[in-house]
Amino acid sequence: MAATEYALNHPLAVKHWSKELLKEALKKTYALQFIGSGKDSLATIKTETQRNAGDRVRVGIRSQLSGAGIKGDDTLEGNEEALETFNQDVIIDQLRHAVRSKGKMSEQRVPFSVREEARDGLADWWADRLDQWFFNQLCGNTAIVDDRYYGFNAPAAPDADHVTFGTSGSTAEASLSASSVARLNLTNIDYAVEKAKTAKNALRPIRINGADHFVLFMHPYQETDLRTNTASGQWQDIQKAAIQGGQTSNNPIFTGALGMYNNVILQVSTRVPASPTNASARRAVLAGAQALCIAFGREFGKGTYSWVEELFDFKNQLGVAAGCQAGCVKTRFNGSDYGTVVLPTYAVAH
Repeated sequence: MAATEYALNHPLAVKHWSKELLKEALKKTYALQFIGSGKDSLATIKTETQRNAGDRVRVGIRSQLSGAGIKGDDTLEGNEEALETFNQDVIIDQLRHAVRSKGKMSEQRVPFSVREEARDGLADWWADRLDQWFFNQLCGNTAIVDDRYYGFNAPAAPDADHVTFGTSGSTAEASLSASSVARLNLTNIDYAVEKAKTAKNALRPIRINGADHFVLFMHPYQETDLRTNTASGQWQDIQKAAIQGGQTSNNPIFTGALGMYNNVILQVSTRVPASPTNASARRAVLAGAQALCIAFGREFGKGTYSWVEELFDFKNQLGVAAGCQAGCVKTRFNGSDYGTVVLPTYAVAH
């Protein structure tokens, strides 16, 4: 009897395992829910390098006209205002990782499939790496110098117009101390929202179901400070505005949210970095639409990776590799942040 078999390294089998890697990585990537192609996405995918050759995408923006105009019959000719445009590049590069077994005898000694564990391990690795890119860029983590951990575009520290120290009275992260006013609280979130609305490059809210929202990412240390604040008008207000199903339940941005305050969706992640100048401070960050730009190479996307299997040493050793061509950068124009306000607070383990 003839039996149909799809053995190791069969072309269709490889394609199947590539899809399995994709499925596992998607489930584990925290940042994925904020990445999209629309103008209301927090992280916007630029598709030029997916369609054409090249290692970068140039993103342009036009400033708003600011001239006073000409009234009555005064002469307009010669008093025109020049358009002011700025641009930013998103550089992409290839990143790959691989797992290789010692050999068939080594695999015989363990009760699991090295191939399956390699798939799951690479999925975990890619999810972890994309989340690192997301937060190192969003928070302007200049302490990271290896471009494999920030998406091939050097992170930029927040400019003075897009950072707030709230109620602490501090003017620098290095001076944040253990005082209660230097910890994350609702008033500090209000300061960040005010800055987002009034900065030179004001943040554009994310439009969700007809309502405008910002997203605040905080570290678990900051979450604890927020939750344990017993002062009047603090945590109990979060409870009053807790997210409850309904119109928010179908939007992924609300998935796993801590709550909502002042139209700010509160998210918690261990990836929120420490301050480069103060190990006892964490950089919470308020984000609006198009805060990040992400680009991919041809044959890749937010859910597309390469999957390669090789046999070595006379087919005794199995090696598997997963890769992607991509890049990530915080959106900035003319030296100014476009979609983020950083809120550093004193935050340590409790």
